[in-house]
Amino acid sequence: MFPFVAPVRDLRFVLEELLEHRSLELPGFEEASPDLVEAVLEEAARLAGEVWAPLNASGDRQGCVRREDGGVTLPDGFAEAYQAYVEGGWNGIGVSQALGGQGLPEVVASSVQEMLHGANMALGLCPMLTAGAIEALAHHGSDTLKATYLPRLVEGSWTGTMNLTEPQAGSDLSKVRTRAVPEGDHYRLFGQKIFITWGEHDASENIIHLVLARKPDAPEGNKGISLFLVPKFLVNEDGSLGERNDVTCASIEHKLGIHGSPTCTLSFGENDGAIGFLVGEEGRGLNHMFTMMNEARHKVGIQGIGVAERACQHAFGYALDRVQGKARGSEATISEHLDVRRMLLSMRARTDALRALALYCAAQLDQARHAADADVRDAAQARAEVLIPVVKAFSTDQAVDIASMGVQVHGGMGFIEETGAAQLLRDARIAPIYEGTNGIQALDLAGRKLSRDGGAALAGLIDEVEATANALRDSGELVALGDSLAAGAADLRAAMAVVLEAGRDPQTGADAIQAYATPFLSLAGHVLCAWQMGRAALKASAAQAAGNNEPFYQTKLHSADWALRQWLPVGRANRAVIEAGMACLAELSVGHH
Repeated sequence: MFPFVAPVRDLRFVLEELLEHRSLELPGFEEASPDLVEAVLEEAARLAGEVWAPLNASGDRQGCVRREDGGVTLPDGFAEAYQAYVEGGWNGIGVSQALGGQGLPEVVASSVQEMLHGANMALGLCPMLTAGAIEALAHHGSDTLKATYLPRLVEGSWTGTMNLTEPQAGSDLSKVRTRAVPEGDHYRLFGQKIFITWGEHDASENIIHLVLARKPDAPEGNKGISLFLVPKFLVNEDGSLGERNDVTCASIEHKLGIHGSPTCTLSFGENDGAIGFLVGEEGRGLNHMFTMMNEARHKVGIQGIGVAERACQHAFGYALDRVQGKARGSEATISEHLDVRRMLLSMRARTDALRALALYCAAQLDQARHAADADVRDAAQARAEVLIPVVKAFSTDQAVDIASMGVQVHGGMGFIEETGAAQLLRDARIAPIYEGTNGIQALDLAGRKLSRDGGAALAGLIDEVEATANALRDSGELVALGDSLAAGAADLRAAMAVVLEAGRDPQTGADAIQAYATPFLSLAGHVLCAWQMGRAALKASAAQAAGNNEPFYQTKLHSADWALRQWLPVGRANRAVIEAGMACLAELSVGHH
């Protein structure tokens, strides 16, 4: 096992040099400074490396246990590690000061979350879901609900969950059957929800469930769904905890990975009904929940990047330690073999690229929330909404591949649980599935996001990709990188035109989007990540030209070269996939497979 060291230097490079700390210039962040951000990153790295990371393997081995009383006992040390996180004020790092948080930019909060997920993904899921609950309640909750629940959620002494999925519904939330029966100023809920992350545990005083349900007279379909707040313990008028609500953990799932995270089946109303409170407007539950979902989807991408980073560190550590074979006539570690170096550089370059794109997206969220000019806010929001499905889906798909490659670097030892490489692959595998499968993310990008503005927001991003390609071409030694990036931008623009045109056909448009969505998102991910590495190359080259000989910058140039000239060409093949059409998919007889 190799210790996890939070990638502070890489995070600082993105925040300070690629993003130039522009989030700190926005209204509301006057008290934040580069020095403060550096101190926050260093302290978060200590928490991640010294407190959370040592529990990752033991939590995986021990797992969670459902007790006879319906409670769930977490792995040893998890509750204490969570309390250390709460006591350090980390739960409110990205929450506005008006709501009791630290009020730091989203780029900083996302950087901290990446470290924590890299340290211990199973434990990191708890505050990730709470952050989504805070977002939904802050936007849509009544003043009474916000006053009662937000302070403790922001503090972290209470945690939050998202309750969407039911056994018969899956991703089709229009099939939700959980009932909410009106009773005075509240409702009584009856039904069952599955796959509820951190739905029951012993790390916090209370758990606040946000639940999709229907009133008895609600219409069928999406418009009949409302959002309700259901606390594990009812809250008295003075803010103290009252009696246990009628919501119980019926079982916990036995999963491929994230064994330290209790994934629960929750039963609402086994007795008199679980008392819940309407959040927002009746019939707009899905709209309100998507406030939470967007937050969560971006953070799932961040989560994948955290695991990818840890897989990189694990693979590099093993490759530098494992002596096998010869290189240049003498015994050598496997890090000297070029095929192993190919894998290591692939893992490192992709992780760097994914991080840069995810934090670029976080910077757009900062602009959308805090920029003084309304037009700037609107443009940033449109850009963030295009990027979020890419960050979620592409980052998590790549994280699985990076973790798998980490196992490959270990060889046979990677298939042995004791080395820890296998756990990272098992843990990462859920991320492409939850918070909307990656297929759903691709449909969102290729369908809804492109069609609503005719591709304008993505076209604006492609313009910036082309500008970076031109800057690389003008730089002298980076011309080849510029040529490759320009070709990728041209492919993405051409593929976007194909998808937009195919989607307009009233007869086959929906099928075309289904067929083209995943390769289109993959193409977008490759090009946008390569763009970020092109920008990184420009910054690293400039630093070297200014006399900075830090090896970090040479490594960044190697990563950029690999990303633009060896990784991007593979992603560009998705244009040919899209242009090949969908006839084979439409004509396939699945029954005769």
